[in-house]
Amino acid sequence: MAFDIAMIKASYARLAERVEAARNLVGKPLTAAEKILYSHLWDGTATGTYTRGEDYVDFAPDRIACQDATAQMALLQFMQAGKAKVAVPTTVHCDHLIQAKEGASADLKSANNSSAEVFDFLQSVSNKYGIGFWKPGAGIIHQVVLENYAFPGGMMIGTDSHTVNAGGLGMLAIGVGGADAVDVMADMPWELKFPKLIGVKLTGKLNGWTAPKDVILKVAGILTVKGGTGAIIEYFGEGAESMSCTGKGTICNMGAEVGATTSTFGYDASMERYLRATDRDDVADAANEVKEHLTADPEVYQNPEAYFDQVIEIDLSTLSPHINGPFTPDLATPVAEMSEKAATNEWPIDVEWGLIGSCTNSSYEDLSRAASIAKQAVDKKLVTKAAFGINPGSEQVRYTAERDGLLDIFEDLDAKIFTNACGPCIGQWAREGADKQEKNSIIHSFNRNFSKRADGNPNTHAFVASPEMVAAVAISGRLDFNPITDTLVNQDGEEVRLEAPTGLELPPSGFDVEDNGYLAPEEDGSGVNVVVNSDSERLELLTPFAPWDGENLTGAKLLIKAHGKCTTDHISMAGPWLRYRGHLDNISNNCLIGAVNAFNQQTNFVKNQLTGEYGGVPDVQRAYKAAGIETVVVGDHNYGEGSSREHAAMEPRHLGVKVVLVKSFARIHETNLKKQGMLGITFANEADYDLIQEDDTFNFVDLGSFAAGKPLTIEVLHAEGSADKITANHTYNEAQIEWFKAGSALNLIKRQNSAA
Repeated sequence: MAFDIAMIKASYARLAERVEAARNLVGKPLTAAEKILYSHLWDGTATGTYTRGEDYVDFAPDRIACQDATAQMALLQFMQAGKAKVAVPTTVHCDHLIQAKEGASADLKSANNSSAEVFDFLQSVSNKYGIGFWKPGAGIIHQVVLENYAFPGGMMIGTDSHTVNAGGLGMLAIGVGGADAVDVMADMPWELKFPKLIGVKLTGKLNGWTAPKDVILKVAGILTVKGGTGAIIEYFGEGAESMSCTGKGTICNMGAEVGATTSTFGYDASMERYLRATDRDDVADAANEVKEHLTADPEVYQNPEAYFDQVIEIDLSTLSPHINGPFTPDLATPVAEMSEKAATNEWPIDVEWGLIGSCTNSSYEDLSRAASIAKQAVDKKLVTKAAFGINPGSEQVRYTAERDGLLDIFEDLDAKIFTNACGPCIGQWAREGADKQEKNSIIHSFNRNFSKRADGNPNTHAFVASPEMVAAVAISGRLDFNPITDTLVNQDGEEVRLEAPTGLELPPSGFDVEDNGYLAPEEDGSGVNVVVNSDSERLELLTPFAPWDGENLTGAKLLIKAHGKCTTDHISMAGPWLRYRGHLDNISNNCLIGAVNAFNQQTNFVKNQLTGEYGGVPDVQRAYKAAGIETVVVGDHNYGEGSSREHAAMEPRHLGVKVVLVKSFARIHETNLKKQGMLGITFANEADYDLIQEDDTFNFVDLGSFAAGKPLTIEVLHAEGSADKITANHTYNEAQIEWFKAGSALNLIKRQNSAA
């Protein structure tokens, strides 16, 4: 029996009418993504059409999912919204705050001790406001959502960029910041710029060593980390239909790494099989009644160029296994080319760790395929050269895999079975020796591989591949190992070859679990008391940001001019800093410490214009704040790429940064800045980035007439007395300008709820 089946059936009951109305208005057949968008309009049935990439649209998502690191700030904000209960089904999942070190049992015990305060807070807030709570160890948010909540044709938002995993079950699942989630929790419309559409036609069928992961590794190489920005990627074709539901989820999951709003597949037989296997016959039956509306109209897939803004075609039958990286997920290399490429770039050939799992590639199918390689290694008397780590996706997957002997196979290779949690993938990995910062290579089936991501070592070269490729490379201990052509020498001195992996889409004996880790909230949570200790280092109640005074911003100083890649990891690091996600002031001590200063190519070392001395970014910014001086951050292309974490917007705001001026933004981060009352703007002329000097002062000439579609003029005063005038563009609409005026979107929501 599915969660929230009444909500799902109600969604399907109105689907045909809304799709038909939208089709008539648009005047042509609709893609699967368009059907979901138009059937989730805040105002109900469509009365007009929207221009892709231009029009801001209000939507009504079906549900919300929050992971424990981002849930803290989201729920701290919701507590200020003046609501007694969340307006739509919402869940909290404890998966990020569990450090991988010793193994599942010890690590879970350690997390329950060290983060008890946070877990207790999240559980009590969930209980009070009608939110479903998944305990530590229950599983990784996106796998749990796929197993329990995702449904074809639904719309979900989640406070994690990899929320998009649910696209594997035919949803539009979109990563957002906590402030966006608060809007929906508080029964407000959720705003999104109507996305462009990228169609990916998959022909042929996967075979041999090639896996669903290789599809998105290939797509990442084509689109790059920003090529999907502002677009939904919709996969279709015979190749799509031939893949498993969890394989589709893997592809959608890593769509976050190309900047896509989300990715999805049309409903098909593999999704039905997965729904029934996960005890959701009622959802499958309901979906089958409206299945024509849960995928694109036939004309779309017959002539995709007429309906998508961009079309990519990939033949799965000829697709090669890929290894992407290091330091960026879009550096795609077919496995046959890795030997030459690694040598040319002087990447460390010896691989020290192979890591399998996390929110993608942690399904039963993934573990079974990787286990088939591991078993060959045991049977063929191979000595594994690299260490192994396994993160099952959920307790249900872990329990079933243990029952069926899959985990025993990995343990025969001395693999360490970590908790059903994120661990190394998000920097929660106490890797022995990482503090030495030695140059080394690791390989994993995760998505994100930015510098310092996994173990905190900037010299760890992390490569991304399918679970089966990770297993093969880890067994060989060499980055340049090609299992298709290369042999290995076993303990008897014999040359042996690994055969192509085999696996099972679903467990033959069905899924099983003793305790899935779910706690339902009380029906009436009014009596639940949420306590936050005033002296806590982990949690802090929020103080509203000050509203705009209506005046031009003048005398603002440059805090930092960031050079090159500046992701949310650079702006607000994860790893050890995750412990402060519920305490804005404490976590603000990591603000922009990973950004490279364009004037000295150093991190966390910027000039304090008040003293002329250099110091850490947070320290210098706190000095400006103490002096009552607002500041400007300048950045490069795709600023804020990566995670959905709104701390990357809240920290600068809290410390007194007023403006972020960049060449271009990643979607989620730009929205997060707007939500927190920041001014997120872009150079009209990208070359003006080069005009910014270390001692600059900024005067905003026409902020007093801030309006939608009207560029802003900035006078940049240089220390030697000269000045430049810069034009900056923005994407604020009138509603978003009201957020800026109010000091934050939350301030406006609170004001509206008080007036109601």
